[in-house]
Amino acid sequence: MINVLIIEDEEPAAKRLQEMLATIDNQVNVLNVIVSIKSAVKWFAEHEMPDLIFMDINLADGNSFEIFKSVEIKTPIIFITAYDQYALDAFKVNSVDYLLKPIKKNQLAAAIEKYKQHHLKQSPAANYSKLLELLNPGHKTYQQRIIIRYGENIKAVPVDHVAYFYTEEKYNFLTTLDKISYPIDMNLDEVESIINPKTFFRINRQFIININAIEKMTAYSKSRVKLALNPPSPIETIVSTERSPNFKFWLTGNN
Repeated sequence: MINVLIIEDEEPAAKRLQEMLATIDNQVNVLNVIVSIKSAVKWFAEHEMPDLIFMDINLADGNSFEIFKSVEIKTPIIFITAYDQYALDAFKVNSVDYLLKPIKKNQLAAAIEKYKQHHLKQSPAANYSKLLELLNPGHKTYQQRIIIRYGENIKAVPVDHVAYFYTEEKYNFLTTLDKISYPIDMNLDEVESIINPKTFFRINRQFIININAIEKMTAYSKSRVKLALNPPSPIETIVSTERSPNFKFWLTGNN
């Protein structure tokens, strides 16, 4: 039996994860679902360590890595994240697995299999303290300018002058705060890996926005958020359902 602890503050996401785990492996036993840093620290103080932990990075009361400051965890962890490409590189370095939201069943199954191999080989525990250091924003530098090439011209656009990046008909663009649009050579995954996540957020597959470009936000269907941007966007800007909780957390500036 694999005793699992889930640290996830989004009830639908936690429920979906439990349902997928039940269909993937009947040996998985979910001990509890923890929704905050505070309750996680309390749970660890009162219980034995589980065999495996699923841990969402962004919880309602802060970054889940704060747990490591109060609890020494040697149990394997599968991290869950909706964004933060640079963080994924740190996970790889530390031999820690991760899943991107929305979690796909085949990827979850692969993560469980990886855990089993890790457990059977009695691999040394990951250094979560080192991981915390790597994820400290002070250790990460972000690109200051985007190089634009159009025709024979080359232009360097300061990243903090960009209102948003977007994809339209398989082409990628940026639009500056002073309403000028340029084609870019990078796709949005590449852009996301080089810009500051405190300033920019990927609201869906097509769009990354600057916090300073948001003019108005309104509630939309299925727990989504509709945005009005300045300068106006050529395509509709709606925060996807799976990204909405992290978007609201990002707005607080605690990411």
